[in-house]
Amino acid sequence: MSGGDKPAPALLSVVMPAYRLAATIAANIRRVDDTLSSVGIEHEIVPVDDGSGDGTAEAISATAADFAAAGRAETIRPVLLRENGGKGDALRAGLRASRGDLVLLLDGDLDLAPEMTTAFLDTMQQEKADIVIGSKRHPKSIIDYPLSRRIASRVYYGIVQLLTGLPVTDTQVGMKLFRREALQFAFDRMLVKRFAFDVELLSIAHNAGYKIAEAPVKMEFGSKFGALSLGNVKSVLTDTLAIFYRLRLMRYYQHVKLADMSDPPPKVSIVIACPGDSAYLREALQGIATQTFPPFETIILPDEPIQLEPSASVRIIPTGKVRPAEKRNLGIAEAKGDIVAFLDDDAVPEPQWLAKAVRHFSRPEVGATGGPAVTPDSDSRLARLGGDVYASPLVSGPARFRYIPERFRSVDDLPSCNLLVRTSLLREIGGYSTRYWPGEDTILCLEIVKRGKEIVYDPFAIVRHHRRPLFGPHLRQVGRYALHRGFFARRFPKTSLRLSYMVPSLFVLGVIFGGAAAARFPVLRIPYLGVLAFYAAATLISVFHRNLADWLLAWLGVVLTHLWYGVRFMWGLLFGRMPKEVRAFDHGGEGAQA
Repeated sequence: MSGGDKPAPALLSVVMPAYRLAATIAANIRRVDDTLSSVGIEHEIVPVDDGSGDGTAEAISATAADFAAAGRAETIRPVLLRENGGKGDALRAGLRASRGDLVLLLDGDLDLAPEMTTAFLDTMQQEKADIVIGSKRHPKSIIDYPLSRRIASRVYYGIVQLLTGLPVTDTQVGMKLFRREALQFAFDRMLVKRFAFDVELLSIAHNAGYKIAEAPVKMEFGSKFGALSLGNVKSVLTDTLAIFYRLRLMRYYQHVKLADMSDPPPKVSIVIACPGDSAYLREALQGIATQTFPPFETIILPDEPIQLEPSASVRIIPTGKVRPAEKRNLGIAEAKGDIVAFLDDDAVPEPQWLAKAVRHFSRPEVGATGGPAVTPDSDSRLARLGGDVYASPLVSGPARFRYIPERFRSVDDLPSCNLLVRTSLLREIGGYSTRYWPGEDTILCLEIVKRGKEIVYDPFAIVRHHRRPLFGPHLRQVGRYALHRGFFARRFPKTSLRLSYMVPSLFVLGVIFGGAAAARFPVLRIPYLGVLAFYAAATLISVFHRNLADWLLAWLGVVLTHLWYGVRFMWGLLFGRMPKEVRAFDHGGEGAQA
């Protein structure tokens, strides 16, 4: 480049998360485009519909089509999410779809004027900053902001300063400019998706040494006033305290082990054991088709032949009516990939599932990896409540990470609905034990750990797993799991003889014998009732819902889960041998497994 040449201007990607903005999103996209075009900023706009379901996706698609018809197809890069996953998920999806060296995060409702973008770019250049955030407290900001929100903002700012030490005067303004490297670094490590998303994002970046500066904004708060509710306040404070715990006490963000994809990347064989064709299976296949890291092949193992759309990468191998472990072992024998990814027929992988999970295999000490199986928003009301029961910290305890995204960690037990294992290691072990179902995945993971291999839990390797509804189907599944866990506590104590698995049984014994003692000795009645009252309060809090009926149903689900798990665990613990297993899937409805 000659001395008089100027570097090409950096492409600016404007990521606009949108939720239920069908009436305004098209005009807002055009306003952003007109604003940036008028000042000569090279840009692309990435509107992200966060599963609105109100016509927002259609409005975005129509706007993109209009731009394409005008010969500007690359200007609008729409991202349409199936389900509402929160602001964090929407922004991550937008970042993946974007191409710019600079990324502007801008709320899709445009309560923040996009005309201030030039001020953000100037601030980044003048202060040599990696991140520029909008601040309502900047002396040049122009804001129309309700008094109640001003008070809440100042209180929250004080809490954030106390807990995180961020060198900024505001964290919550929905207009932020990033150098791509800084944003990607933070996104790869953060866990919050909704309420305290901005605080975690900035805390991670600042803690890693990225420089943050502030710029003025022009704000018209409009109808957002209704967003301030008791439930939201509780969620914000809970998430913020969790960030403080990870940042200051655990120093978690500093120690996250992130691996890059190996070069060349490994081939992945997805194995799905199922009884037959179903709407759930086809939904899972649609999820596989959206993977940003495509699998080498998908092996489907039904009882009988099924008809699907022809595909060179999908193989259907009928197995007869056998148990899941036997099906998966056949899949292992047939797999041509370096990695076998086990997926249930009713588990729908997120687009980044394989990309996030497979990267860990670049570390030779890693033998397996997996992630959470979260409950889909599309499930029925009672099924979603069943998922809430599993996600309660008082039900799943240390294993809660299986149902909601938590921190990166090494584990010793992951379920087969979301589990990836080196093919060579599976064949060395001999695949799954066919003596037990469920529970064969616990034995497999134990064998992996025995061989000195690490099992990595990645909170971003997500599948959405359909749940069994309360109460009958949910409790039947809980009882089966408890029966086997109780037996495994004797047979495989290294991973199953743990206090967390025994607590429900201790609770059942306490209720029975404590009640008998209180009936016999009146002096014990008040302490006994006090303990029960404390238990009721703790379990109620653990499954808080704004809807009273849902709250009570979820609470009852927790109580019955504790009681039934406790009884069945003791039953399994007392068995010399397990009863003969049924040689079939126990599906709740159309292919539903949890």
